[in-house]
Amino acid sequence: MINVIFVCLGNICRSPMAEIMFKSIVQERGLALSFNITSAGTSDCEEGNPVYPPARRMLEKHGLPYEHIARQLTKRDIINNDYILVMDSENLFDVLRLTSGQYSEKIFKLCSFTSNPRDVADPWITGKFDIAYSDILDGCECFLEYLMREKADMLSYDKRH
Repeated sequence: MINVIFVCLGNICRSPMAEIMFKSIVQERGLALSFNITSAGTSDCEEGNPVYPPARRMLEKHGLPYEHIARQLTKRDIINNDYILVMDSENLFDVLRLTSGQYSEKIFKLCSFTSNPRDVADPWITGKFDIAYSDILDGCECFLEYLMREKADMLSYDKRH
């Protein structure tokens, strides 16, 4: 099983969108049994809150069901996940600070897997949830393609069950 956690600041916009979108993508590809997918925020500022309404509307627009309550990232999350996928450089810095630089080999910006590496702009600031959705979708699809190349043996679990 491949354990993936998506991380942003508050865990109410980008990281839950990525969690929900990636779950949908792996489900569509018949790979759901091969993954454990979650999300968290580097801050506790939104802990206990649901997905931010504009992010929720964007997910609903694309027919993506969801249930989510924001929570803060812990060091245990970092230790127990194979991939920690952050949304931007600030999140990357916060996660590396939390770990004192340990585990850096499994911490990536989500869009580093794309042909256009970039931060996923924070729609909380920009208001552009459609651009965030597009960036996250690109990152999730490219990340899965990366895993299909690099971890094909681990992804065969779904085919056997």
